[in-house]
Amino acid sequence: MAATEPALDLMFSQDLIPAEVVKQLPPGLTIRPMASTDYKRGHLSVLSVLSVVNDLGEDAWVAQFYAMRALPNTYYSLVIVDQATDKIVGVGTVFIEHKFLRGFGTVGHIEDIAVDKGQQGKKLGMRIIQALTHISENSGCYKTILNCNDSNIPFYEKCGYAKKEIEMAKYAPERTHSPKL
Repeated sequence: MAATEPALDLMFSQDLIPAEVVKQLPPGLTIRPMASTDYKRGHLSVLSVLSVVNDLGEDAWVAQFYAMRALPNTYYSLVIVDQATDKIVGVGTVFIEHKFLRGFGTVGHIEDIAVDKGQQGKKLGMRIIQALTHISENSGCYKTILNCNDSNIPFYEKCGYAKKEIEMAKYAPERTHSPKL
């Protein structure tokens, strides 16, 4: 008798990911909430297609996972996994910001959308955006926003987003010590 694999320790309920998005994935791929064991499945490797990733080790990654999950109804990180290799090939997050505006409304912020270079062109990014937008809207957010560079505008327009306003950024100086807060 084969041993059964233990249930994954997920960031949020799988039920929040719409069935229609799951059905539209190519065969052999599955989309699900991030799990506490996804460091080993290459989460940071996929994120590295976006920006510099500082790998602080598995213990630190797991601590960050639990810190995010400890804030209920705030962070929704999901992954697309290649079932044949058990490796992550796509990632994304929406976090819910609570506002004083609009009757204490909420805004969904989509962040860190990344697809492994070998899996690009299969509409995985679009499926991630669809799932995260669904989560945001079903959480009651009055809008869902994201930042992107100009070259990605056509992709996000295909996902139903419109160019609006301008993003501004100020990066903190490089630190030689831990933050004080």
